[in-house]
Amino acid sequence: MPKLVLAYSGGLDTTTAIKWLSVEQGYDVVALNIDVGMSREQPVVEARGLAAGAVKVRVIDAREDFIRYFAFPALAAGAVYQDAYPLATALARPLMAKLLVDVAHEEGASAVAHGCTGKGNDQVRFDVGIQTLDPALTIVAPTRENAMARETQIDYLRRHGVDIPWAAKGPFSIDENLWGRSAEAGVLEDPWEEPPPDAYEWTRSPEDAPATPAYLEIEYQHGLPVRLDGEELSPVALVERLNALGGLHGVGRVDHVEDRLVGIKSREIYEAPAAVILHAAHRALEAMTLSRQQIRLKKLIATEYAELIYNGLWFSGHHQDIAAYVASTQRHVTGAIRVRLQRGQAVVVGRRAAESLYDRALATYDRGDTYDQSAAVGFINIWGLQTRVQARRQLLGELPEALKIAMPREER
Repeated sequence: MPKLVLAYSGGLDTTTAIKWLSVEQGYDVVALNIDVGMSREQPVVEARGLAAGAVKVRVIDAREDFIRYFAFPALAAGAVYQDAYPLATALARPLMAKLLVDVAHEEGASAVAHGCTGKGNDQVRFDVGIQTLDPALTIVAPTRENAMARETQIDYLRRHGVDIPWAAKGPFSIDENLWGRSAEAGVLEDPWEEPPPDAYEWTRSPEDAPATPAYLEIEYQHGLPVRLDGEELSPVALVERLNALGGLHGVGRVDHVEDRLVGIKSREIYEAPAAVILHAAHRALEAMTLSRQQIRLKKLIATEYAELIYNGLWFSGHHQDIAAYVASTQRHVTGAIRVRLQRGQAVVVGRRAAESLYDRALATYDRGDTYDQSAAVGFINIWGLQTRVQARRQLLGELPEALKIAMPREER
């Protein structure tokens, strides 16, 4: 029988997929569980996979690689999709696609499979990533091809001798990893309705968060966080600690209507305490260490980078080019940022960088000011030259159209 590697979560969809792929498609299925944080317990995953008929269940702890090589580079780029979504799920998919291909090579498999539907973005991220890394592999998507209802899946498994006591389905569709948690469907599909309290798991309501603020000091080296409150931590440990602290203070909630790649607008609830805190601190450090021109261009690049990730183009030459630019911008982004967490807000309250472009002697209005104020007159004269010439040659005696539009009609 041909061998296939399935991206296996341990949930109902992919457990059904194991049986369907083996019975209906004739594959020997290797179930690959990739842990990027918040995964089910390994014994549960292994027991379910084997019960459903997998010839092997493999579990890979990819948490460190996920944060170090996917989440943190996106952080350095400032990549936030549509100014709201820190790209948690979108960042995990290219890593999963790569590991699917790697394990397929190790196992001698001719095909890979995932549990994505035909409506979301993940199918694109998986398929494009896999096709880029190894176009010879066949891609099978059982959920997309069959769209079985939950009760139909449970019945299908029972008819084939797999009787697992599945818990009742929750009110939302959930995806989570170390970088963030998403909730959709159910009552959230009405964008007028406020998200109910049970839509959130990682974060307290800001009203219920401690009134006393917490202060953090985050140190970055070349744009990447390396220390928290003076303690050097691994990427995973640092993110886990910030998720816990931020969640306690109600930080990291995002209620967003976003544009999916397939053309659908979707209402999503995100919780990403660590990502929200780290992005805020990183922007503050860049404000100290990048020039005005660098900041302006990098905002445009950050938008492009976020869309590239969201749209499943991680393994592209375009990404390589942008990543090289981002790495260059981070050469001097080293320093410490102090953040106050209080009732849903992460506010930067202190900044320090050895190579800061902020010069207090130039900025101060007190004694010790080194700025030559007399130079301003000549600068203003040259800066305003083009405006004066245009006014004299083109606008003299005329009221500019822009001002006419802004005036009440009776005064024009």
